[in-house]
Amino acid sequence: MSRSHACAGVGCVHPAHDAGTPRWTYERGLHDLGGGAFAWLQPDGGWGWSNAGFVRDGEASLLVDTLFDARLTADMLRAIQAATGIGASEIEVLVNTHANGDHTFGNGLVAGARIVASAASAAEMEEQSASRLAGLMRHAPEWGEMGAYLARIFGPFDFAGAAPKAPSETFTGRAQIKVGDKNVDLYEVGPAHTAGDVIAHAVEDGVVFCGDILFIDGTPIMWVGPVGNWLKACDLIVELDPRVIVPGHGPITDVAGVRRVQDYLRHIDAQARARYDAGFTVMEAALDISLGGFADWGDAERIAVNVSTLYREYRGGPDPAGEPSPFQLMATLAARGPRR
Repeated sequence: MSRSHACAGVGCVHPAHDAGTPRWTYERGLHDLGGGAFAWLQPDGGWGWSNAGFVRDGEASLLVDTLFDARLTADMLRAIQAATGIGASEIEVLVNTHANGDHTFGNGLVAGARIVASAASAAEMEEQSASRLAGLMRHAPEWGEMGAYLARIFGPFDFAGAAPKAPSETFTGRAQIKVGDKNVDLYEVGPAHTAGDVIAHAVEDGVVFCGDILFIDGTPIMWVGPVGNWLKACDLIVELDPRVIVPGHGPITDVAGVRRVQDYLRHIDAQARARYDAGFTVMEAALDISLGGFADWGDAERIAVNVSTLYREYRGGPDPAGEPSPFQLMATLAARGPRR
């Protein structure tokens, strides 16, 4: 198949058009964004069901993120090859937007690529191994409510069959990668969701791949913070004036989607601060905060982690002794249901 052919393979979805405006359906597969840029989407966008991106210019290519296990990543790479003629071994650069396994555990399948990440993400990846997560899942049946929660959210993935690989290059602040005659600008915007979040701007294609700075129609989870960095990262996405915005989870979006994520973060920050000042515990606050218009977003129980991270920011120090684990907090809240 000619590499100049934009997208003709199984699993490749072209945008529908409404009065000349491209709109992308939210279905699993490779989506042709135009100009040589693609997005791989995985509904429903919940735990582990992440998105990825691909940019090519002639023979040159760059992949943004891999997926949660080898099987899922291999499916994506086959679709990319069918659409572009570029096989996994021919991909020149892989950018990891952050350390979480659902964006990195397939790295080893892109064997010949330079793997680029922020220095903070590379350090965090060492602590988030696939083998550790596989071990966690082996013990899940012993842990009651939390174990059942872990089985529900992570059960579909094969961590024992993951193919992780560490970055070969790191940067801090900002970097630029050439893909043929195209520029892909990398901006380190973390710590926010994780310690070293990066967004990738395919300049000539007008596409921003946001990693988990954006969850669309799903609840953002702030493992690290501070919340102010996350809000600034959203502002940067808007300032780049992209034609297409690809979130880390959920459907392709636009500036309105970015602003909606900011609305959620500001709402949780204000509500958590008021309860922190009133002496509420993390769980008391998470159960008491009304989610209002955000209640229908997926994985609403993540508010428990968001409140915990915000409390850590407010107190300027670590969690107090005896604080439940993040997954125990979420399991408890999922069982009780957050306040609408």
